[in-house]
Amino acid sequence: MNYALLIIDLQKAFYSGYAKESMEAACESINAVIPYFRKTNSPVLWIQHKGEKEGVLPGRNGFELIDLLKPEPGDYRIHKEQVNSFEETGCAQILRERKTDIVVITGFCAEYCVLSTYKGAIEENFFPVVLKNGIASGSKEGIEMVESQTNLISHEVLQKLLVEKL
Repeated sequence: MNYALLIIDLQKAFYSGYAKESMEAACESINAVIPYFRKTNSPVLWIQHKGEKEGVLPGRNGFELIDLLKPEPGDYRIHKEQVNSFEETGCAQILRERKTDIVVITGFCAEYCVLSTYKGAIEENFFPVVLKNGIASGSKEGIEMVESQTNLISHEVLQKLLVEKL
């Protein structure tokens, strides 16, 4: 099995209210698993929403990832304009080139971009899982709803699967 990590829309433009609190909690889980992906040479994709209407554009502060996250050279950077991270982006192509089977999905906003990307992964014939405690929303209910409708994987199980791969 080959794994990939998608980190969706954890950007400064959305970092306020309950979303800020839930993003910070999600980042703890995300930052805990990133080293397993890098250690196993599994792709890490940083996906950022780009929208003229919202003013979330490259070069503007709101477009930037929140400070708790640190992409590295060798990670992929994807800009998207749709809620599904696979729509009109190169995500599927990157994952196919890397022979990915299982896509671990994290990020913001649980009930919109995360859930749409989860469904998009299925349409692209990948097996999606959501990282437990690795998604954020503007409401606790949004996180609970997505976790109740998706396959979940814990940090501990993911660690065991990736580290045993070595």
